[in-house]
Amino acid sequence: MQNVAQAWLVYRMTGSSLLLGTIGFASQFPVFLVAPIGGTAADRYNRRKLVLGTQTSSMLLALILAALTLAHRVQVWHIFVLAAFLGVVNAFDIPARQAFMVEMVGKEDLINAIALNSSMFNGARILGPAIAGILVASIGEGWCFFGNGVSYVAVIIGLLLMRVEERKGRTAGTPLSHIVEGFRYVRSTVPIRNILLLLGLVSLVAMPYAVLMPIFADRILHGGARGLGILMGATGVGALLAGLTLATRQRVRGLGRIIGTAAVGFSLSLIAFAWSRSFALSVVLLVPVGYFMMLASTASNTLIQVMVADEFRGRVMAVYSMMFMGMAPFGSFFAGALAGKVGAPLTLTIGATACVAGGAVFLIQLSEMRVEARRLIVAQGLGGGDPAQEITSAGVTTEPFSLEQRTVNLDEVTGG
Repeated sequence: MQNVAQAWLVYRMTGSSLLLGTIGFASQFPVFLVAPIGGTAADRYNRRKLVLGTQTSSMLLALILAALTLAHRVQVWHIFVLAAFLGVVNAFDIPARQAFMVEMVGKEDLINAIALNSSMFNGARILGPAIAGILVASIGEGWCFFGNGVSYVAVIIGLLLMRVEERKGRTAGTPLSHIVEGFRYVRSTVPIRNILLLLGLVSLVAMPYAVLMPIFADRILHGGARGLGILMGATGVGALLAGLTLATRQRVRGLGRIIGTAAVGFSLSLIAFAWSRSFALSVVLLVPVGYFMMLASTASNTLIQVMVADEFRGRVMAVYSMMFMGMAPFGSFFAGALAGKVGAPLTLTIGATACVAGGAVFLIQLSEMRVEARRLIVAQGLGGGDPAQEITSAGVTTEPFSLEQRTVNLDEVTGG
């Protein structure tokens, strides 16, 4: 609700596509800058307490924006400053929350938990924009911000009621050395690195479609605020279906191909939407846009989480947030500027075409990444059924074996 209302508020006050892109930049650029520090904090300190602190901070920022808007004293610079502060909070929240998931559910249920988390998130993406469109058109943006602020109360209570085993963070070494160590781990782990590079490309060149959505809703499709809510709700429907699709999976096998294929599907659907001039057709086309977008991001999240060593989990998820959210502000800024010159449809088409190329390259490189990916999955004891099947099919063993034996046998198959 807040994201849609905030974008509409800026658009209503300024009518500028450039400022629409800039507000996206202001809210997400801090993630790119501060996420490495947030990831280090998630690996060094208690993750539940970190999430509790970030959720409380997010609540306060939402209520401040609500108070300013409802009092009719809000100015554009207020929105930018509060969006930037929220970006800093998210830089700590995302790595800690993603890494905390394995502590909540355990490794044996992590694959389904990630998919169910995405389903819950995207259930809100369906309701939130639709409600925001109605509220903005009837009583204004301020009540959307207020509703967002109040909603954090339930989240904070839930966190306080949780009883999880306290995890001992690693505090040896300086924070800077931990940050450098995390980047080295990502760079040297080819499957994780390639997934993150594709995710970064998608966020940079294709994800800015959301920032330009008010232009499509108002100028191109003539749907106004209610139309914006419906359009964003359509992407949420597709994203929810993607989350449910992955929630039914018990194995990680095939997720790599899903990531590359979904990136291509997302881009092609986005190109079709960009040139639609029918509101109804645009709503229909945004369902696969949302579906493939969330399929790619959730499959990427899942595959990274089952490959990464736990001691690096917070820092790797920080890089994930840098690629998924941190690259988006650059794309939002340039998309807003380019849309002012060549129009929103051509802007989306250019970005989506680059994304198609990136997905194709990822699929071509997939066979080279599989061996190392299987080794990493087995080493973490996650999704072990698939590597075991691969080993069995290679003729090494048909008997049950331990994690240690699995690792040895896999090294024999792959030559170490």
